[in-house]
Amino acid sequence: MTEPSALDRARGQHERRWGRAEILSRAPGRVNLIGEHTDYNDGFVLPMALPFDTAIAASRAPDGSKTEIFSEGFGHAVLAPAPAEVDPRHWAVYLHGVHGLLKAEGVDPGPWKASIATDIPAGAGLSSSAAIEVAAASTILGFAQTMRSPAETARLCQRVDNEIVGVPSGLMDQMISASAIAGHALLIDCRSLQTRPYPLPEESVVAIMDTNTRRQLVDSEYSDRRAACVRAAAAMGLESLRDARLEDLERLTPELGIERRRAHHVITENQRTLDAAQAMSDGDPGTLGELMNSSHQSLRDDYGVSGPALDQITEIARDSPGCFGARLTGGGFAGCAVALVQADKAAEFRAGVEERYRNQCGLEAGIWLCEPAAGASLTTADA
Repeated sequence: MTEPSALDRARGQHERRWGRAEILSRAPGRVNLIGEHTDYNDGFVLPMALPFDTAIAASRAPDGSKTEIFSEGFGHAVLAPAPAEVDPRHWAVYLHGVHGLLKAEGVDPGPWKASIATDIPAGAGLSSSAAIEVAAASTILGFAQTMRSPAETARLCQRVDNEIVGVPSGLMDQMISASAIAGHALLIDCRSLQTRPYPLPEESVVAIMDTNTRRQLVDSEYSDRRAACVRAAAAMGLESLRDARLEDLERLTPELGIERRRAHHVITENQRTLDAAQAMSDGDPGTLGELMNSSHQSLRDDYGVSGPALDQITEIARDSPGCFGARLTGGGFAGCAVALVQADKAAEFRAGVEERYRNQCGLEAGIWLCEPAAGASLTTADA
């Protein structure tokens, strides 16, 4: 029996709590195939949306004084009237942020009620936060009958992370959640925000491998790496590492050893991402897998964002039947890795990785076999 989708659960929950929903919105999580820690350096990324959604069912509350929401996993929160301060660690901070920023821009549809459900594992590095931001923005804009491009919506949602949550993240997560194309990964130029879709190579599938280890992205490690990139670019006289070449590293003095390693990753990762897009265009899973392997090595050795469980599961994956390549995905340290797998060996791959990871690490890996999904959508209840 098929489990109800996040959208179906949100709608049913809303009907039981508040009555018939007027607006239904959804936004997917994402996995990044390659191009890690390049987005905030104005570089290139190659993510795809996942068939895991955060969904919102909402209706106006014309006789009410509060805008309030209920999440199936986290409970109740009031968005308006807003509290004097919002705890950046509270689950509803993303909704508070989107609601507050849009209201400051004059987008205020009045009080409304909403119910939220999600299929995206929290803390796994699959962008559950970006999905709830994009779904919330779509809901509010839908009530206000205001249109914005996916890039404009993504920029608004990025501001929530940067200005309210306090994470200096780039734009990739929100951009792919808002603008993904079914069946394709999306090459995103994080400077121009131009995008180009690329299909997965034929007879291949993406495996998401959750190590079931967790680390909060808000930790100082993420900010430290972004700051190191800024210092490296400044020392080379550049606006960002997007403009750097390998020979520019010679301009960094010996005391900037950490900055040199971080910059080396970003420079080489940008090129790997462009090469990966070409491999996808050529239908070449072997080359794409080799680039993913090289990306993991760079993230581990130059950028220092891998971890024992991520290293272990990627090694197990590469030694498993049908695997073209594997790497950590997301911010790093913990969470998920991603592998490109031969479709007709995917079931064998999953069973083998689960067993070996359990035996070697004493943990249960969550493994999902996925094809690229569509980006955010919004419908009215009558549609």
